Amino acid sequence: MAANTPDHDPAPLGPRQWPAWLGIGLAAALARLPWPLQRALGSALGRVLPVLVPERRRIAARNLALCFPELDEKQRAALLRQSFVALGIGLFEFARAWWGGVAPMREGLQVEGLEHLEAARAGGRGVIVVSGHFTTLEMAARLMCDYAPLAGMYRPHDQGAMEWAVKRGRLRYASAMFTREELRPALKHLKQGGLLWFAPDQDTRRGDSVFVPFFNRPAYSLTSTHQLARLSGAAVIAFSHVRRDDGGYTLKLSPAFTDFPTSDATADTARVMAAIEAMVRDAPSQYLWIHRRFKRQPDGGRGDLYR
Repeated sequence: MAANTPDHDPAPLGPRQWPAWLGIGLAAALARLPWPLQRALGSALGRVLPVLVPERRRIAARNLALCFPELDEKQRAALLRQSFVALGIGLFEFARAWWGGVAPMREGLQVEGLEHLEAARAGGRGVIVVSGHFTTLEMAARLMCDYAPLAGMYRPHDQGAMEWAVKRGRLRYASAMFTREELRPALKHLKQGGLLWFAPDQDTRRGDSVFVPFFNRPAYSLTSTHQLARLSGAAVIAFSHVRRDDGGYTLKLSPAFTDFPTSDATADTARVMAAIEAMVRDAPSQYLWIHRRFKRQPDGGRGDLYR
C-alpha cells in the first residue's frame, strides 16, 4: 500500500522542492539537540511567536474570548502567552517525534487506561482512538505507540517534500498512515482489528460535517468518527495527552463510548466534541488555539466571529 511504504515512493527532488528540503534539514538537525536545550529554545520561540505571527495571535485571542468568557482580560492574556509557549515547545516535539529520539520523554511518562483499550479490542474488534489538536499531539502519538500499534489518519501536506519527509518520519513508529481520502484502506484496517488514531476537531472543507456545541458555541465538526464506527464496527476511545509542569507526560485512554454509534450522526458527533472539550478544559494552554474553529456558523457566516 503506497500510504504505508514511503521507501517505495521516490523523494521529490526538483528545484521547487529545494527550499522545503532546506527547512526539513534544519528541522531534522534541531530534532537531535539535547531535550533540555530544545525546551528552552521552544519556550523562547513561544514568547516571540505572537510578534512573528500577529494574525494567528489575534485568532488565538479571539478563540479564548469565545471559549472562556468567564475569565477576565488579564487571565485570558496569561493563557494566551502560555499557549504560545506550549506551541513553541510543541514545534520541537513534532520535529523530535519525526526525526529524533524520545528516550528523555519516556522518563517520568505516565500511561493510564491501557486496560480500556484491551477491553475494547476483545474479540479482534478495531478501535478508533480520538484526540484533539493539541501541541503535544505528535509526541503523544509516538509515545503511545510503545504500548499500542496505532495507525494514523491525517491531512496530507501540500508541499511534496514535506509530505514525503513527515510521512516517512511518522512511519518510524505508526503501524500505518492513511490520508483522509483513503477511506477504504482505513476501514479495512479497522475491520481487521487495527487501531486508528485521528483528531476530528477542526473545521475543514472536506468530509461530512455538522454543527454541534463546542464550548457552548456551534462548531462545524466532522462526522467521521460516527461514519467510521458505523462502517467498520469499531469501538471508540478518547485519548488525552498532557505535558506536565514537571516536564513529564501523561497519556490517558478513557473507557470506550457506550451505545456508539447510533443512527444519529449529529448526536454522536456532539459526544465526540464534548469529550475533546473536556480534554481542552484539563489543559487549556496546550490546545491549538491558532485555528479558526468557529469560522463557519449556522447563519451562513464565514469568519464573522474573527473580524
